[in-house]
Amino acid sequence: MSRRPPRPARLLASALAAGTLLAVAACSDGGSGAAPDTAEQARPASAAVVPPAADEAAASPSASPGTLTRAGAKAALITEADLEADWTQVDDADTWRDSLLVGKVDVADFLTAKADAQDCQKLLDRLYSQEALGKPSGASAVTGFRQGDSRLFEQVAAYDGALDDAWKWFGSLPQTCDEFTTTGGPGGKRTVQVIETPMPEVGDARQGLRVTVKGTANGEPTTLTLDVAAVRVGDNALTVTGGGLSGGQAESVSRGVKQGTERLKTVLAGGTPSPNPSEFD
Repeated sequence: MSRRPPRPARLLASALAAGTLLAVAACSDGGSGAAPDTAEQARPASAAVVPPAADEAAASPSASPGTLTRAGAKAALITEADLEADWTQVDDADTWRDSLLVGKVDVADFLTAKADAQDCQKLLDRLYSQEALGKPSGASAVTGFRQGDSRLFEQVAAYDGALDDAWKWFGSLPQTCDEFTTTGGPGGKRTVQVIETPMPEVGDARQGLRVTVKGTANGEPTTLTLDVAAVRVGDNALTVTGGGLSGGQAESVSRGVKQGTERLKTVLAGGTPSPNPSEFD
């Protein structure tokens, strides 16, 4: 059994230890003698400062509730489980382009030629580039599915304060561009019709279009039919486009916007969408 040192020896040892700690602190300060700032004094010795990873915000499904990140946009995209029938997800949807959408709008079709023709040209160009509401100003993600000759394409994106004008333009198309012709591009002259279509009651606002393009392909008469739906959630939106040469895909587009809106709302609330939807309406 070891004996404890007498009280004077214990006090001396404590004093020496305190002196040693002060000396170490002075050395760690670079010998400058300058006092650390208030924030450093307030931080416990055990609280190490770890800088955030460069892509931490982008990698989080939602950096803060209401903010759409790149990872959040990807998480909000619909999956095969969200769709009915035999849709197969593909990896190259961002490369899809349809040559029937290439052409120049015939200005002679319009009474207010310049303005209306420009709006209709914008429609064709945006459908071709697969950015129905224009180029997003924030985070975005896309996905696509095939079923036979038909395609289904979705984009989820943040538009910040730039969505109002695009939304107004999109809603005006059934009146402004109800029917017009295009020239040039493969297939020669084509007739385009745009009508409004019903939408499920989802999101803050929603709009639907059916666009048909009648022309020729490989010398044979052909018709491209696209159902296009847009749903707004704050300054964010999702668009779903479905169809092809075999006809429109109104039912699948409707299902896509229902499930897609729920997924987007979940992400914006700071959650993670379920990999399996609870039910199909």
